[in-house]
Amino acid sequence: MANPAIVERDRTDIETLAREASAGDPAALNTLLIAVGPETLRLCGRFLPNREDAEEACQDTLWAVARGIGRFHGRSTFRTWLYSLAANRSRSTYQVIRRRHDGEAAGVPLPDRADPRRTSVVAATRIDLLEALDGLPPEYAEAAALRDVLGLSYGDIAGLLNIPEGTVKSRIHEARRRLRLSLDHQ
Repeated sequence: MANPAIVERDRTDIETLAREASAGDPAALNTLLIAVGPETLRLCGRFLPNREDAEEACQDTLWAVARGIGRFHGRSTFRTWLYSLAANRSRSTYQVIRRRHDGEAAGVPLPDRADPRRTSVVAATRIDLLEALDGLPPEYAEAAALRDVLGLSYGDIAGLLNIPEGTVKSRIHEARRRLRLSLDHQ
């Protein structure tokens, strides 16, 4: 079990690095990217069952951090911002992979459901969830992914999306309702 003092110091260090990188310190940005790389890969892996796909989304996320760090103003914690980027990049990576597959397969679509003989139950569930999230309006998909896949609190999501907490709860409720309908009909 991790020492709580060390965990808190690490959180503080990440937040400090993020503020310094946001202010334009390239050394802080480099250190930050190295520090959050493994965590980012784990986050992307929650969405994408294939390791190579998760690595691609991780690289896209880290690239988005590097390009967008100047827009990070600390309204939420850096990790909350990182989680949002990872969720969005993972969903985008899935969409690109799906389009690529559709193009290479010359009209043969991806199977409606993952093949259970070649895919674990967890991976198949994630693929089904990505498909269902893809069918939601973006504001619902983002709120549901941040809460149900990445485990952010309602307050963190509200701060990140700059909307009232009640709106977050409403979006998540509606997203879950629509996801249940979608997943039940697969």
